[in-house]
Amino acid sequence: MAPSFTSNTATLQKYQSLPQKGTLIAEYIWIDSEGATRSKSRTLPEKEYKPEDLPMWNFDGSSTNQAPGDNSDVYLKPVAVFPDPLRLGSNILVLCECWDSDGTPNKYNYRHETAKLMEAHAEHKPWFGLEQEYTLLDLNGRPYGWPEGGFPAPQGPYYCGVGAGRVVQRDIVEAHLRACLYAGIKISGTNAEVMPAQWEFQVGPCEGIEMGDHLWVARFLLHRIAEDFGVKVSVHPKPIPGDWNGAGLHTNFSTKEMREEGGMKHIEAAIAKLGTRHQEHIAVYGEENEKRLTGRHETGAIDQFSYGVANRGASIRIPRECAAKGYGYFEDRRPASNACPYQITGIIMETIFGPV
Repeated sequence: MAPSFTSNTATLQKYQSLPQKGTLIAEYIWIDSEGATRSKSRTLPEKEYKPEDLPMWNFDGSSTNQAPGDNSDVYLKPVAVFPDPLRLGSNILVLCECWDSDGTPNKYNYRHETAKLMEAHAEHKPWFGLEQEYTLLDLNGRPYGWPEGGFPAPQGPYYCGVGAGRVVQRDIVEAHLRACLYAGIKISGTNAEVMPAQWEFQVGPCEGIEMGDHLWVARFLLHRIAEDFGVKVSVHPKPIPGDWNGAGLHTNFSTKEMREEGGMKHIEAAIAKLGTRHQEHIAVYGEENEKRLTGRHETGAIDQFSYGVANRGASIRIPRECAAKGYGYFEDRRPASNACPYQITGIIMETIFGPV
């Protein structure tokens, strides 16, 4: 196999330092039919842009399985703008929704309906915090740092580990953290996870639709930075079969009522509603999640709904501190690492407060 590519940063810097002469580069980002990010670049006059100031664009949806070949134009509608930590300067990242030529949201545009739910129930001030687990792979699809043809020592020393032999590719994690901070993404932390070569970053608290926007751009940056290191990122919920932890997208949620004195009754009422729609939630909580939600490795069983205080083997965990205070938040531990944050946050809002 050909050697993996890594960026020649010294050579690249020679070109990145060239003046742009009144022009900025806007990287338009969207989510494709498989739940991956795509992007392409355009130049615009240099000035400060809000989403509504940016031109709509389009792409060939037949090449991303988002449209048929005989009507392939899918339109990109800018919805959020971030400073670009990759190109620096006045350059920007532009997160977009996908719209069909007839003026309707593309079938893979999950943001549109979730944004309506967030707006309809904005008086509850919904806060979300999502914990994105992922695995770093070499170009052969093997977890980075694992012995060729074998396995590392059993789980135990890797979670929040420090030192060679315990963690790998910390450079990617550090670069991603700094890039997110530069971009204004509400990244709140990182840590090594239970399986070697597995990491996690957290985004939030974010209010409303901002949660999905920030997490998707953080995902884009993770893949883009790992590309520079010649490393692949997997968000598969069970990257390695057997006695290894899977990867989730644990979702922390609260409303202003839950965060105030006496909020536990609102938390318990919300959890009761979640229990009545367990299968509907599982349906949008990620592909192949059944390989992860086995009732083992800090998960609840996929066919059972449960909750408990400080119980990481339940569907819903109430942190012990919140139970002691009588208010706070709860954690939905069911979503898989490959789930769409718009779908997760949308169905939580719909289940607790009703559709719009």
